[in-house]
Amino acid sequence: MNWETVTFVRMYLTEADKTLAPLLKRLHDEEKVRGVTVFRAVSGFGGSGHLHTTSLVDLSLDLPLTVEFFDTPEKIDRILDHLADLASGGHIVRWQAEMNQ
Repeated sequence: MNWETVTFVRMYLTEADKTLAPLLKRLHDEEKVRGVTVFRAVSGFGGSGHLHTTSLVDLSLDLPLTVEFFDTPEKIDRILDHLADLASGGHIVRWQAEMNQ
């Protein structure tokens, strides 16, 4: 089996950020990354300590979102330079991975 080194990125957002649609449009239409997956969480919190959660009483749409995508290391470096306006500090994580070809 042949393997290729890729960089995997995870971005942490919330629904209230209103950045998901512009982010997906940029990743798909402009950057043309190899793959993107969006996960919607049932609860979570970040550096602010504010707990984002859902319950039967609270139907506000401010749940945590995780956006994951990958591509070549060089392309990801270029993409991340362009995404600075869509995510604040501490909300992007990246690491190297091996993808089978």
